[in-house]
Amino acid sequence: MNSEAAAETAALIANLWQRQLPTLHERLDTLDRIAASSAHGSISAEDRQEGIAISHKFAGSLGMYGYARGSQVASEMETFLRSDEAFDPGVLLSLTFQLRESIFPTLSA
Repeated sequence: MNSEAAAETAALIANLWQRQLPTLHERLDTLDRIAASSAHGSISAEDRQEGIAISHKFAGSLGMYGYARGSQVASEMETFLRSDEAFDPGVLLSLTFQLRESIFPTLSA
Protein backbone atom coordinates (compact mmCIF):
# COMPACT_ATOMS: atom_id res chain seq x y z
CA MET A 1 0.00 0.00 0.00
CA ASN A 2 1.43 3.37 -0.93
CA SER A 3 1.53 6.27 1.51
CA GLU A 4 -1.44 8.01 -0.12
CA ALA A 5 -3.62 4.91 0.18
CA ALA A 6 -2.44 4.38 3.76
CA ALA A 7 -3.33 7.97 4.66
CA GLU A 8 -6.74 7.59 3.04
CA THR A 9 -7.40 4.36 4.93
CA ALA A 10 -6.31 5.96 8.21
CA ALA A 11 -8.64 8.91 7.55
CA LEU A 12 -11.56 6.59 6.84
CA ILE A 13 -10.95 4.64 10.05
CA ALA A 14 -10.66 7.87 12.04
CA ASN A 15 -13.93 9.10 10.55
CA LEU A 16 -15.64 5.81 11.38
CA TRP A 17 -14.29 5.99 14.94
CA GLN A 18 -15.72 9.49 15.36
CA ARG A 19 -19.13 8.34 14.13
CA GLN A 20 -19.07 5.41 16.57
CA LEU A 21 -18.14 7.46 19.64
CA PRO A 22 -21.72 8.13 20.83
CA THR A 23 -22.53 4.41 20.69
CA LEU A 24 -19.24 3.55 22.35
CA HIS A 25 -19.91 5.95 25.22
CA GLU A 26 -23.43 4.57 25.61
CA ARG A 27 -22.11 1.01 25.82
CA LEU A 28 -19.41 1.97 28.32
CA ASP A 29 -22.03 3.74 30.44
CA THR A 30 -24.20 0.62 30.33
CA LEU A 31 -21.27 -1.51 31.50
CA ASP A 32 -20.62 1.00 34.30
CA ARG A 33 -24.27 0.74 35.35
CA ILE A 34 -24.16 -3.06 35.30
CA ALA A 35 -20.94 -3.12 37.31
CA ALA A 36 -22.31 -0.63 39.86
CA SER A 37 -25.58 -2.50 40.30
CA SER A 38 -23.66 -5.75 40.72
CA ALA A 39 -21.79 -4.29 43.68
CA HIS A 40 -24.50 -5.81 45.88
CA GLY A 41 -22.98 -9.20 45.12
CA SER A 42 -25.17 -10.48 42.32
CA ILE A 43 -26.06 -9.68 38.76
CA SER A 44 -29.41 -10.13 37.04
CA ALA A 45 -29.65 -12.51 34.10
CA GLU A 46 -30.68 -9.57 31.90
CA ASP A 47 -27.69 -7.46 32.94
CA ARG A 48 -25.37 -10.44 32.48
CA GLN A 49 -26.63 -11.02 28.93
CA GLU A 50 -26.37 -7.33 28.07
CA GLY A 51 -22.84 -7.21 29.47
CA ILE A 52 -21.86 -10.28 27.45
CA ALA A 53 -23.25 -8.75 24.26
CA ILE A 54 -21.48 -5.43 24.79
CA SER A 55 -18.16 -6.92 25.81
CA HIS A 56 -18.32 -9.28 22.82
CA LYS A 57 -18.83 -6.31 20.46
CA PHE A 58 -15.92 -4.45 22.03
CA ALA A 59 -13.67 -7.51 21.92
CA GLY A 60 -14.33 -7.86 18.22
CA SER A 61 -14.12 -4.24 17.18
CA LEU A 62 -11.66 -2.27 19.32
CA GLY A 63 -8.59 -3.89 17.77
CA MET A 64 -9.63 -2.58 14.36
CA TYR A 65 -9.25 0.94 15.73
CA GLY A 66 -5.87 0.24 17.32
CA TYR A 67 -7.10 -0.49 20.84
CA ALA A 68 -5.62 -3.96 21.29
CA ARG A 69 -5.60 -3.66 25.09
CA GLY A 70 -9.28 -2.68 25.07
CA SER A 71 -10.08 -5.67 22.92
CA GLN A 72 -8.20 -7.93 25.35
CA VAL A 73 -9.97 -6.50 28.41
CA ALA A 74 -13.36 -6.80 26.72
CA SER A 75 -12.60 -10.44 25.93
CA GLU A 76 -11.68 -11.03 29.58
CA MET A 77 -14.95 -9.37 30.61
CA GLU A 78 -16.96 -11.54 28.25
CA THR A 79 -15.27 -14.68 29.59
CA PHE A 80 -15.91 -13.55 33.17
CA LEU A 81 -19.58 -12.84 32.51
CA ARG A 82 -20.05 -16.20 30.77
CA SER A 83 -18.42 -18.05 33.66
CA ASP A 84 -20.48 -20.23 35.98
CA GLU A 85 -18.09 -19.58 38.86
CA ALA A 86 -19.12 -17.53 41.89
CA PHE A 87 -19.74 -13.93 40.85
CA ASP A 88 -17.25 -11.37 42.19
CA PRO A 89 -18.48 -7.81 41.57
CA GLY A 90 -14.99 -6.45 42.24
CA VAL A 91 -13.71 -8.23 39.15
CA LEU A 92 -16.43 -6.70 36.98
CA LEU A 93 -15.80 -3.23 38.42
CA SER A 94 -12.08 -3.59 37.74
CA LEU A 95 -12.57 -4.84 34.18
CA THR A 96 -15.02 -2.04 33.43
CA PHE A 97 -12.53 0.54 34.67
CA GLN A 98 -9.69 -1.10 32.71
CA LEU A 99 -11.79 -1.11 29.55
CA ARG A 100 -12.64 2.57 29.79
CA GLU A 101 -9.02 3.39 30.70
CA SER A 102 -7.71 1.48 27.68
CA ILE A 103 -9.85 3.58 25.34
CA PHE A 104 -9.88 6.97 27.06
CA PRO A 105 -6.88 7.10 29.41
CA THR A 106 -7.09 10.83 30.09
CA LEU A 107 -10.80 10.67 30.95
CA SER A 108 -10.42 7.92 33.55
CA ALA A 109 -7.66 9.57 35.56
